[in-house]
Amino acid sequence: MSLTDQVAILGTGMTDMSRRDLSPEAMAHQAVREALDDAGVDGRRLSLIVTSNALGGRLNDQGCIRGQSWLRKAGLGDVPVINVDNSCAGGASALHLGTLAVRAGGGPVLALGVEKMWTGDRVATLAGIEDGLPADYRADMHARFRAEDTPGGSVLMSLNDFWARQCMEERGTTVEQVAAAAVKARRNAACNPLAQVQESVTLEQVLTAPQVAGVLTRLMCSSFTDGAAAVVLGPSAATAGAPRIIGSMARSGDGSLDYHDRLGEVAEEAWNEFGCGPDDFDLVELHDATSAEEIYALESLGLMGRGEAGPATAAGDTAIGGAGLTVNPSGGLVGRGHPLGATGIAQVVEVASQLRRRGGARQVEGASLGLAVNTGGVLEGDAAFVGMHAIAVGR
Repeated sequence: MSLTDQVAILGTGMTDMSRRDLSPEAMAHQAVREALDDAGVDGRRLSLIVTSNALGGRLNDQGCIRGQSWLRKAGLGDVPVINVDNSCAGGASALHLGTLAVRAGGGPVLALGVEKMWTGDRVATLAGIEDGLPADYRADMHARFRAEDTPGGSVLMSLNDFWARQCMEERGTTVEQVAAAAVKARRNAACNPLAQVQESVTLEQVLTAPQVAGVLTRLMCSSFTDGAAAVVLGPSAATAGAPRIIGSMARSGDGSLDYHDRLGEVAEEAWNEFGCGPDDFDLVELHDATSAEEIYALESLGLMGRGEAGPATAAGDTAIGGAGLTVNPSGGLVGRGHPLGATGIAQVVEVASQLRRRGGARQVEGASLGLAVNTGGVLEGDAAFVGMHAIAVGR
């Protein structure tokens, strides 16, 4: 891929995801200001702002023009703002649009994700999460899973339990291996000062935590999270030394494939377009809505072979400093947190930080190529959106 096709990450910003006291506006301002300052860019010189949010209509009384509303006092002038709502994958969607805009000759571009999930209305938050399902499919899911022994809130966790059991039956994954992924996630998050989770846990604590759905316990699952993340993008050829997005892939399912088969199909297309393959990456920020999904997705994407991810996780190979691919050094969705519309951008903030040697206690030594994978929504068992970004430095 030529430099003209690559896009530089000029600056990044992210809020503390352990906080619940900030408004969407306050979080957006903080992330944007940090990203612009890091990039050395005057916000009024931006050519475009792409804002991602999923739940503002239900939870924050802002059904439309969310980016304009939350940024109108940020001193950005009349820069055009485009809003993206793509369930859990809004962040990757915003990044993909920003990347295309820079490649087309625009820039600098700001991609922002912001989400406030803690409002005191748990029912409304769960309903907003389930907006990532078509209405008719959502009704079918409720009829299917509410009849089973699934005491968790969202039927999406019941679906994740179904996938977890499928992975166990077809690939030999064990519940102890899933628990090991949760232990790793929370250990990494405890080294991340901006993560939602700040305490490590033991394997026994994970296994004996309250049940959410089937084999999944509370400590294996991502939780409601408030947070914002932002990146400033610009032309790569004019920026020496900055991390570069060398590949941006976006695909939507239509209900014709199984969710994990869709991941595999998109990944194969990505490797061909990116000019690099699954064995080339030093780290991956993966969409682990649950720890079981981390293991299943690693294999579905081809980052590990069938039946390999569970044993590798239990052996510590996916940990920081482990023998294999480092998985979710930020703590991932389970540890860093999962503010729906901001997650895909938070993943890229982490990858860029690692490549800039800003990882601190969670730094992946020698990292020069990272991957971010963000998914959102489910269409009759298929992935509604898969976004993948390959990011490199010094290559």
